[in-house]
Amino acid sequence: MRRLPPVLLEDGCPRELISLIRTVLAACKEISFRVGQGALSGVLGSTLDENIQGETQKKLDVLTNQLLKDILLESGYVKAIASEEEDFTVAGNPDANYIVAFDPLDGSSNTDINSLVGTIFSIMAAPEGADPADPSIFMQPGKNQVAAGYVLYGPSTVLALTTGKGTRFFTLDKTHGTFLLTQDFASVPEETSEFAINASNQRHWQPAMQNYINDLIAGDTGPRGRNFNMRWIAAMVGDVHRVLCRGGIFTYPTDTKDPNKPNKLRLLYEANPMAMLIEQAGGIASTGTERIMDIQPDAIHQRVAVILGSKNEVETCLSYHK
Repeated sequence: MRRLPPVLLEDGCPRELISLIRTVLAACKEISFRVGQGALSGVLGSTLDENIQGETQKKLDVLTNQLLKDILLESGYVKAIASEEEDFTVAGNPDANYIVAFDPLDGSSNTDINSLVGTIFSIMAAPEGADPADPSIFMQPGKNQVAAGYVLYGPSTVLALTTGKGTRFFTLDKTHGTFLLTQDFASVPEETSEFAINASNQRHWQPAMQNYINDLIAGDTGPRGRNFNMRWIAAMVGDVHRVLCRGGIFTYPTDTKDPNKPNKLRLLYEANPMAMLIEQAGGIASTGTERIMDIQPDAIHQRVAVILGSKNEVETCLSYHK
């Protein structure tokens, strides 16, 4: 099996970008160990604090955020970072060429039940001559990403990564501490019979999504004429990994449950990197009205609706929104 650096070099990936990706993964290997220790590590459960999103922080949220923040800033490879757990962006090396946005522990509520969690990251080129303390350097559409990925902490620790040359899977060899290529190119099947959605919010969805899901649930007795299965891990990183492995559609649509927060998922830390991974594997990623990676951000913690996955099924879903 091939190690990650030679694979990226063959793709023509700049050495500085490879070094930055390896820096992110160094933190992820430590996170993998801490998550794997579970209750033995003493970091399960919640803190008494909330993050900028108004969500109760898990102890592992704080720990993983600090690990990524420290190792990235100390590396000298980043001009600035943005994290779901930070109120503001954090300045780094003024001479660095890249900026990194990340969700340090997606699905952290799953840690207390020993279920799937992961780290999601997005890398973009820093505007030349920009002030590292200026948050506007992150106001770039997702199509500007030079790399995106996630590390899934499950029975094995798996990296899904793209640098714009397809989406690949690497698995952490814990005996040597290296990520080895285990699937050269992921390909999302165009057709699917699986969908992932938090059905408990059904009454709050807009009519288009209600009608679409109702038709899926109706199965072979409804207009779709065939049966569908629902899967829901309650961690975007796990649900998207399943889509990349065997197809499906994942959606967290706009809802009316909290009028001040009609959308759940963050554009910079979750939607953009996942959209790049899905598109590089042949899928589609949309808000329901526009391509996710075309959105011009207006805030670092901006939220968007997400519909992504198998091409034909996403297009069918989008047809309900027209």
